[in-house]
Amino acid sequence: MIASLTGTLTVRDANRIIVETGGVGYEVLIPLSTYYRLASTGERVALEIRQVVREDSITLYGFSSATEKRAFDLLMSVQHVGPKLALAILSVLAPEELVAAILKGDVERIDAVPGVGPKVAERVVRELRDKAGDLKLAAPSVASANGGVAVPKSSVPAGPLDEAISALVNLGMKPVEAKRVVDSVIAEDSAAANNSELMIRKSLAVLLGEK
Repeated sequence: MIASLTGTLTVRDANRIIVETGGVGYEVLIPLSTYYRLASTGERVALEIRQVVREDSITLYGFSSATEKRAFDLLMSVQHVGPKLALAILSVLAPEELVAAILKGDVERIDAVPGVGPKVAERVVRELRDKAGDLKLAAPSVASANGGVAVPKSSVPAGPLDEAISALVNLGMKPVEAKRVVDSVIAEDSAAANNSELMIRKSLAVLLGEK
């Protein structure tokens, strides 16, 4: 079972990366929170990994911290929450925000994540209320210990608009809805048009009703 991965980042997308080590490239699916902290392609990264084995697939999910990985595991323990939905929740809510929402019984905040729905949001609150405190006990991450996950450089990836829309669609939004939200963000802040990360952050803030 793969628990961590250190190597060279060769592909850096909003929802997936490829890390090469020992001549092998590993595809890793990630939440946006991890994407924001990644180094540029060609640089070294170190990630916490959760390997999920199905009958027809073996998939790696990567995280910038042990706390994120633990949050992913807790979300996966909830009925009807699979890996994709768990990643979507962590892409919108940081672990501490998720814990706060659970402890406060704030179903609406979790429901605001694309693809969740009120029934699943209620299950998350109900089933994790007594477990949410475990996130505060997570050990230091592999990334922190090895200095692997770096803050991205100021260079902007090609096609920031397409990348932002793609990231939102992968979170569960319909393409038309994703385009509408992104357009509203650009209309309010034209500088966001050249920065996919800024567009994604602002779009998620709109979805959560934040200013």
